Amino acid sequence: MSLTLIAIIVAAVILFWVYGIYVSLIQKRNKTQEAFSAIDVQLKKRYDLIPNILTIAQKYMDHERGLMEEVTKLRTQVMGIPNSFENIDKKIALDTQIAQKMGQIMVAVENYPQVKADQTMITAMQTYNEVEEHIAAARRFYNSAANELKNAVEIFPSSLIARMINVKAVDFFKAEEKERQAVNAADFLK
Repeated sequence: MSLTLIAIIVAAVILFWVYGIYVSLIQKRNKTQEAFSAIDVQLKKRYDLIPNILTIAQKYMDHERGLMEEVTKLRTQVMGIPNSFENIDKKIALDTQIAQKMGQIMVAVENYPQVKADQTMITAMQTYNEVEEHIAAARRFYNSAANELKNAVEIFPSSLIARMINVKAVDFFKAEEKERQAVNAADFLK
């Protein structure tokens, strides 16, 4: 075999190897974007459900009005953020606040037997709980995809190619310190 043929074969092998890494990085980035979109769809369901819950609760819970106004304001803010992967940090931050405030509303509902007994509110709360479960599942899928992308971006040799084509790791969806602490219902019933 001539030296030229060996050089061509080695170059072809290296080229295919680099191309394989490139394809893998793009697939991981796309999988992460797909996973984020799945979260976004579930969050949209939550945001669509919030006005219904607030309307029902508002009939009974006049002194919780400030909390309901905060949720409405946060929902308006998050709905105004363009739906793109680049806005993930803003969406994560606002979603964390919305989840916390909705948790407070759900705790407050417990103090109002007439709200708890309202069939429409029962249905809305069940739907909300189902949406929350879907959000949790979508977050797990997203975090798995984000972990794969992070590993690919940080581990040699794919890290070199990731830098060349500007593929970057993304943040995980994670619970904030406030969300990890147990909710004390007494704090919301004063």
